[in-house]
Amino acid sequence: MSKAGTKKLGMGMASLLAVGLLSATLFAETQNRYDSQIQGAVTQKLASKKQFRDVRANVEDGIVTLTGTVDLYQRKLDAAKLARKADHVEGVRNQITVAGPNVPDAQIEQKLAPKLAYERTGFDNTFDYFAIWVKDGVVTLDGAVRNGVARDQAMADISGLPGVKDVIDNVTLEPASQYDDGLRLRVAQAIYRDPALSKYAVDPSRPIRVIVDNGHLTLYGAVDSAMDKQIAGMRAGAVPGAFSVENKLEVVGNNQQGM
Repeated sequence: MSKAGTKKLGMGMASLLAVGLLSATLFAETQNRYDSQIQGAVTQKLASKKQFRDVRANVEDGIVTLTGTVDLYQRKLDAAKLARKADHVEGVRNQITVAGPNVPDAQIEQKLAPKLAYERTGFDNTFDYFAIWVKDGVVTLDGAVRNGVARDQAMADISGLPGVKDVIDNVTLEPASQYDDGLRLRVAQAIYRDPALSKYAVDPSRPIRVIVDNGHLTLYGAVDSAMDKQIAGMRAGAVPGAFSVENKLEVVGNNQQGM
């Protein structure tokens, strides 16, 4: 390339660089203006709700960082939801601390267990399963649900309970398919038509839970005896169509347990 060509190429690259720097500067100035606008809007929204009186907002590059304290975990979620509604918000970092009452972990579990056991009572809750663990106020929710409604209701029950500091949601959504739906229905019918197992359909809080994931079947819940567990496994295993059957029923005697 000639010297003239090299000079022109260099000038062109310099021009492009200058345009890029100018664009970046203009973007930064615009974003800074939005940051101030966002912070004002979010701060005003928070100030209008007395439950957020101890929450503060800081904004950088369109990202709202929330700090401070609330007395319920649900209010931590609500504060983030409120912040997201402000114009030009790119995201929210929720660093709010739940500083409500300190409740013993065992007490939190005792209050949540019956709530989750009766979640979605009726035909559908035979096909949902929840399990909870609480450590230092942090609730871990495991399980599987046929649709998201049951999970949302369970999360609402947990989030509104005093003493809950945080929630780890490990609940999976079972795949939606006609094959799985047909299999879970046939298994439920096979189990509950057995005279020894029909009693588990009487109390809506303690059905034998039938979970199907792409043809793989798992039984959850609580039964009164090892014999009942064995019969349930046999009835489920005799239904054609399951790729595998895992019996995770717990034998707990006559206690009303299981979710």
